Amino acid sequence: MRIGVIGTGRIGTVHANTLSRHRDVGSLILTDADVSRAQDLAHRLGETAAPGVEEIFRWGVDAVVITTATPAHAELIGRAARAGLPVFCEKPIALDLPGSLQAIAEVETAGTLLQMGFQRRFDKGYTGAREAVRSGRLGRLHTVRALTSDREPPPAAYLPLSGGLYRDTLIHDFDVLRWVTGREVVDVYAAGSDAGPAMFRLAGDVDTCAALLTLDDGTLATVTATRLNGAGYDVRMELAGERDQIVVGLDDRTPIASTEPTGPPAADKPWTGFVERFGPAYEAELNAFVEVVRGERANPCDGREALQALRIAEACEASRREHRPVRLAEVADAAPTG
Repeated sequence: MRIGVIGTGRIGTVHANTLSRHRDVGSLILTDADVSRAQDLAHRLGETAAPGVEEIFRWGVDAVVITTATPAHAELIGRAARAGLPVFCEKPIALDLPGSLQAIAEVETAGTLLQMGFQRRFDKGYTGAREAVRSGRLGRLHTVRALTSDREPPPAAYLPLSGGLYRDTLIHDFDVLRWVTGREVVDVYAAGSDAGPAMFRLAGDVDTCAALLTLDDGTLATVTATRLNGAGYDVRMELAGERDQIVVGLDDRTPIASTEPTGPPAADKPWTGFVERFGPAYEAELNAFVEVVRGERANPCDGREALQALRIAEACEASRREHRPVRLAEVADAAPTG
């Protein structure tokens, strides 16, 4: 199997490393807007670098992995679909619903496949939580608390392209909330703060946010995020039911300290970022993609699943902006354009 990797930044490099050593992947073609970056990575991996996206399609590949900046995702998904190629794409499909729906429509019209990169679905902690909820171990689930806290903010230039904290960061929490619980979000109430560095205000973004989500069975979920968690990278999910309570992301590297005299000690080596924290999950999702392309398993996260997470993010952004509760039914799936 020959795979084209479009985008060789941080996560593109992770995925290229995984695919390059995969037993069922014969070769890679790598390309990036920064041609020298793709060439350097190709040299390190013993793979081929292409001068641009055009060559990825002209030289011939069996599948495409898209890890570019988000604004390029939808167009590249559509191009791969028209070429009859299966696609793995990092989230989100696009920064808006019309763009997402257009790309999904192209995939469905072409009869190809699109697997989205929500790596938490492959993390052992989250898969264990899903099993606990679905087995009835917790009893009736009544409360979920989820959080994603980055140790340090991204570069200022990234913020205007990110889509904002809900679409860029909490979209992972929204997706895995649905996946773990098996429930849909019916309404949200969200707030955000831009009291940190000025670059967030200049970008029209917030550095910290919170949302209260109501699920369709009455379960309440709180979801929070920040770009400014100096203690370390912190991703957790607590699920409380009438019988039991569990937590994802609590281990000897969780960047939190107890003030209790008999509490656990602070982490000696707290998590620094998402690549380190979710390394095995990133590898597992790419292994799954190869299996999907080979027809050995069903698609674990298609474009329609990703669309639902984006709808929740859109509702939260509207709630934050308008200072009111927003029902998911208000976030209509606009017709694709073009």
